[in-house]
Amino acid sequence: MTADWYVLIEEDTRTTERADGTDLKLHRWMLTGTHLIGPDQAEAAAAAEDAALHHVPGLIARHARPGDEPARHALLTQDGAWIVLVQQRHRACHIRVTTARLLHTREEKEAPPKSLKDKFRSAIEGPAPTPKPWTWTTDSKPQGT
Repeated sequence: MTADWYVLIEEDTRTTERADGTDLKLHRWMLTGTHLIGPDQAEAAAAAEDAALHHVPGLIARHARPGDEPARHALLTQDGAWIVLVQQRHRACHIRVTTARLLHTREEKEAPPKSLKDKFRSAIEGPAPTPKPWTWTTDSKPQGT
């Protein structure tokens, strides 16, 4: 298990799509930054504060001119997350800055390619059933809790 702390930056990304002659402004939260800080939680909290006070979201940065400083309202929640409203020239964007400790990592593993025989078999029998989505059951609880 690793004990590394990260600063995570999420942004309210916005795109405009046109449908039936109407402009639709679509908002979506996306993880836009994952910054490794190290084993010190206090350093991660300080880095998160610095990111909340200085990070310029892509929506604002795309339209900024050299020397521009956007308006910023930074709120610290009880759980240590920063919610920040950044505004400049009639544009506004929200960001969320949090700290997180990496507890688990797993590398991607691909199944071996199907043989020609397996491809024919699946063409005749149909596709394999999709895996069931994750659910919590009482049997899933970790031991000792």
